Amino acid sequence: MLERMNLPATPTLELTAALVELGSWLKSTGYSFTTPTPATHQRVLDRPGPRHAQSLRDIFGWSRPFHPGLLPASVVSCMRSASLLHDGNDGLLASRVRYSMLEGELFAHTAYPTDQPDSVFFGPDTYRFAALIRAELERTPLTPASRILDVGCGAGPGGIVAARIAAAAAPALALTDINSHALQFAASNAALAGIEPGFALGDLFAPVDGPFDLIVANPPYLNDQAGRTYRHGGGTWGGALSERIVREGVHRLAPQGRLVLYTGVAMVGGDDPFIGSLRGELDRLRWPWRYREIDPDVFGEELALAAYANVERIAAVALVVTREEA
Repeated sequence: MLERMNLPATPTLELTAALVELGSWLKSTGYSFTTPTPATHQRVLDRPGPRHAQSLRDIFGWSRPFHPGLLPASVVSCMRSASLLHDGNDGLLASRVRYSMLEGELFAHTAYPTDQPDSVFFGPDTYRFAALIRAELERTPLTPASRILDVGCGAGPGGIVAARIAAAAAPALALTDINSHALQFAASNAALAGIEPGFALGDLFAPVDGPFDLIVANPPYLNDQAGRTYRHGGGTWGGALSERIVREGVHRLAPQGRLVLYTGVAMVGGDDPFIGSLRGELDRLRWPWRYREIDPDVFGEELALAAYANVERIAAVALVVTREEA
């Protein structure tokens, strides 16, 4: 079994408890929201009309400022106790957390805009990542007592979705991240989904032991000028972290175990530098692997930056590696 991490004391435990309480209340109201790309989010906010919130979706989805009376006093008190409110100079409040619906569950993540170094991101990549995991587990279900690892879990959707799909197999789930703030959000989202994973703070596979039957990862894959943890993947175009996950992850697979990676690749001159750097190593393993583009064009706005001067597009891709030998 995987041991549950001893989460830090206040204020982080207060944050986790508040996120669960707030999320449970939102679920009781029938709240639902699908988070778009940051560019789409800003376009919606820029439209003519009221600038302050008119609904729960405005507060906890679109991150609009709101009058305190729009929420029950008990909810405002809960949020304030966990530093989830921003007080504006105009008497309006703003939520520091968003909630999005995925696979029938609510997931807490950082409010828009996500410009803090320890922001916990959630967006269209998350939905595609979850769909990839579902397709893989429907293709080949996990066997009983499997071990699942979500590397760089962020808000935890990959591991939580995998554990829910494989519930009949009673899997053990571990969520790891280098961002302690992300683990607090992941802990709250797991609690909202009724799942009790283990948590570990650290770099990729370093904080966990042993082999895993399923490793899922949706790492940052951009060259972020600000170096924000949830966006910056390292290397020339942001692919270094994804390459590390493959190179280190294949050696942490149990027999018949799978590595399921969702990431983005900067395509240059018609070439794919990500799979180009890994193809020889994957072939030498002599294990089955599959690779495909999921979306040929994501985060096109990044191409205006100097770091992407020679890039023609950024594609969302999926790589699945299966350890074949016993």
